[in-house]
Amino acid sequence: MTPTDLGIVGALGVFAGVVNSLVGSATLVTFPVLLSLGVPPVVANVSNNIGLVPGSAVGAWGYRRELAGQGGRVLRWGAIAALGSLVGAVTLLALPPAAFEAVVPALVLLGVVLVAAGPPLSRRVAGRGRRTGEREPRWLRPAIGVTGVYGGYFGAAQGVMLIGVLGVGYSPDLQRVNAMKNALAAAINGVAGVLFALVADVEWRVAGLLALGSAVGGLLGSSVGRRLPPPLLRAAVVAVGLAAFVSILVT
Repeated sequence: MTPTDLGIVGALGVFAGVVNSLVGSATLVTFPVLLSLGVPPVVANVSNNIGLVPGSAVGAWGYRRELAGQGGRVLRWGAIAALGSLVGAVTLLALPPAAFEAVVPALVLLGVVLVAAGPPLSRRVAGRGRRTGEREPRWLRPAIGVTGVYGGYFGAAQGVMLIGVLGVGYSPDLQRVNAMKNALAAAINGVAGVLFALVADVEWRVAGLLALGSAVGGLLGSSVGRRLPPPLLRAAVVAVGLAAFVSILVT
């Protein structure tokens, strides 16, 4: 890669950190750009995953106020997401991409629908919880696990999917949901990243520059995102999710 290419990768990392901390789905931009720079698909995928781990972690730290008192949930749901991520990462290394990519458009579209319908559905879930004494719907943990599988395999739009799932089953407060999303995304990317670093073919210059840039972008994005009105943030999530859906269909 030329110095110009490496500069593009570094700037791409900053962009990815901002987008992932706000919405998720930066992989839909970073992955195609890496391909255009001549990085082989699987190498681009694993290098991108490793490079985005610091951005997810910094984004979660930036939302630490919204996560106050949620340590138990972060640990429980993070463990489930991490286990799913491990399954997805192993699947990526063992099977051809077409086996899972076939269902990606449907999963992304489902995430967008969940984000758009989140507030009324969340109120219904909360009301049911008060009537039955449940703190969370039974489907929530399996859904987090499935999202973890997807994130470990590819990860594009995993943030949209997590926001959709958490917006229905966790809280109608999008800032609170976004904070939890960042924490779970850090667990998903982190576990997959460790596995990829140990056994996969990684372009370490790409991964390193993405990591540095995404850490800066994650801090910037979390600072901006915490100040956005919930309707505006929700509209951004839906817009990025729809763009992700269209992008996947045409590629």
